Amino acid sequence: MLKLFQPAPPIERLPNEQIDSEYKKHRIQVFIGIFIGYAAYYLLRKNFSLAMPYLTDQGFSKGELGLALSAVSIAYGISKFVMGTVSDRSNSRIFLPAGLILSAIICLLMGFVPFFTSSIAIMFIMLFINGWFQGMGWPPSGRVLVHWFSVSERGGKTAIWNVAHNVGGGIMAPIAVGGASLFAIILGTHSNGYEGVFILPALVAIVIALISYILIRDTPQSVGLPPIEEYRNDYPSKEKKTFETELTTKEILFKYVLNNKWVWAIAIANIFVYFVRYGVLDWAPTYLSEEKGFNMDKSSVAYFLFEWAGIPGTLLCGYISDKLFKGRRGPAGFVFMLGVLIAVLVYWFNPPGNPMIDMISLIAIGFLIYGPVMLIGLQALDFVPKKAAGTAAGLTGLFGYLGGTVTANALMGYIVDYAGWNAGFILLTASCVLAAIVFAITWNVRGQEVVKQ
Repeated sequence: MLKLFQPAPPIERLPNEQIDSEYKKHRIQVFIGIFIGYAAYYLLRKNFSLAMPYLTDQGFSKGELGLALSAVSIAYGISKFVMGTVSDRSNSRIFLPAGLILSAIICLLMGFVPFFTSSIAIMFIMLFINGWFQGMGWPPSGRVLVHWFSVSERGGKTAIWNVAHNVGGGIMAPIAVGGASLFAIILGTHSNGYEGVFILPALVAIVIALISYILIRDTPQSVGLPPIEEYRNDYPSKEKKTFETELTTKEILFKYVLNNKWVWAIAIANIFVYFVRYGVLDWAPTYLSEEKGFNMDKSSVAYFLFEWAGIPGTLLCGYISDKLFKGRRGPAGFVFMLGVLIAVLVYWFNPPGNPMIDMISLIAIGFLIYGPVMLIGLQALDFVPKKAAGTAAGLTGLFGYLGGTVTANALMGYIVDYAGWNAGFILLTASCVLAAIVFAITWNVRGQEVVKQ
């Protein structure tokens, strides 16, 4: 591993009278650092979608551009696992900004150098590399969360942090469109300025990467503070162990992750959760247009409401898992997936001509589905030692993106083509049920009680 990425070493502990004030200050600043840092990753993940209409004017087909776009999800799913193993042995303060800057460089190359958008093959390669660097965002954020926030508060804090992707995804479009308008002015009437879709978000992301570097600290011990469990007297087990030893890659993979039945359970659950999430979200405009008579304006509003409804839903889900279920994530996930099931059935069986019910159903699905998405990542942190958090989260992400997202896009499309929308909704309904069942299996598991001592 590069020396640059090595975990920050512990330093001499501060005097007792300084610990409380320093802990409070650092917890706020590291949380802000990972929140804005992870939100900035979303400035660079979907901006190619906004460039696609401009690229079709240059002669590329929608099918070709869709193929290029798939490279991001494929690479991200693999990278989230692979880079998670690297992140667990790295300094989060360096790792998160580094991935963001590398992703920004790819976007700058696609914006400034025409060669990198000259063919589908080249765009696929560039977007694959970008997706790989995108995998460097979640794992270090998870490492920071488990080191700076204890088990009984981690649900609420992770839920708040998790809405960073809604915030980043929400502000990406106006920044990218603003970049296109700006570069159209700069380059003159001969250009539509699509380069700005890549360039302006990348420049903003680099600035945020530098701010995140200033704010983030790897572990409490690296700034002279005690472990979070000791500070809050909130230990994951009766033995009051804190799992502070740095682990080798072999230990992380074969002792704590790959032979952990609970990690495998939530990884499988993630397939079904992501299938529902993207099976509803990605196909909503088409379904509403073909089956419910929505025009594009109404469909876009429904799409927007689905995404932003996830913010309060995620926060509520994290709060419930902490306060009502005392750190057990399974019950909250089960309840929310039952709610998703009901909303999907209403969305499916509501006859055309009742657009308000369709809107409410989509809002309900968005409100409810992002809680389980967050909980699976949180359970991945709960079920392994702090030093293996990134790898566990990466494994669940690998299953979610490759098994859930790709299936929701490819399989759902073919099923609907050959058997109609009813068949597609049968798959969505079954996925809701299966996800709820897996959450129920983890019903009584709390915090890090299952971690091998």
